[in-house]
Amino acid sequence: MSLISDNIKYLRKRIGLTQEQFSERIGIKRSLLGAYEESRADPRISNLIKMAEIFGTSVDILINKDVSKLSDEELIVSKFKRGKEVLAITVNEDQKENIELVPQKAAAGYLNGYADPEYIRELPKFNLPMLSGSGTYRAFEITGDSMLPILPGTIIIGQYVDDIRDIKNGKTYILVTQNDGIVYKRVFNYLEDTGKLFLVSDNRQYAPYQIAGEEVLEVWSSKAYISVQFPDANESNDVSTEQLASIVLDLQKEIIKLKEEKKK
Repeated sequence: MSLISDNIKYLRKRIGLTQEQFSERIGIKRSLLGAYEESRADPRISNLIKMAEIFGTSVDILINKDVSKLSDEELIVSKFKRGKEVLAITVNEDQKENIELVPQKAAAGYLNGYADPEYIRELPKFNLPMLSGSGTYRAFEITGDSMLPILPGTIIIGQYVDDIRDIKNGKTYILVTQNDGIVYKRVFNYLEDTGKLFLVSDNRQYAPYQIAGEEVLEVWSSKAYISVQFPDANESNDVSTEQLASIVLDLQKEIIKLKEEKKK
């Protein structure tokens, strides 16, 4: 048997699931799981990601390590880590990473295909020499008016964030989420306190809301934007100090409330 086949079988038994139970959690047929465990088929990356999440480890460990020889500390990875081993990319003829564009019409498909190299390969792609060569970038066409004066149809270029605990309070990010899809928001990081992120719109007509860190599939820190519409001269692209202070105060009240509820 191959290393990955042995690892899947070993970890499935370790968490006490039958083939039937485990295949249901992944969303595949039991016969296909059997083929994986007997080295008769290789798991797709999307299935490897689901398995790694259930096992509490990374795809990199699942593929490259003999898990039976690892300690719990070596096997278990942080629930906030988003390892680059599952980040599908493309490169140009000079072997430099492209910036793949996720247009509005492809947003729904991206939730299923974000880790599939074949899907990523089909996305439009381009390069911007002014961006740092050390990062991995992706572009997303945004919808709605919740982040005015950034207009609907604007393309936000984000740099990949490997660990969502690195999110800086008050900065803008593209988040790829399980339940809300792809969203562009100003983010406040309370992962260490409550396991939550607070998402705030620059258009104050939209109420802030929170999501659990586990719901976040990818995070991209906004670095640039492309738009065919110029912002109005009277509009500022930044949230004012007063607005940020108000937002932070509201969030602090919410955090205190959540902590009190936890104690009950």
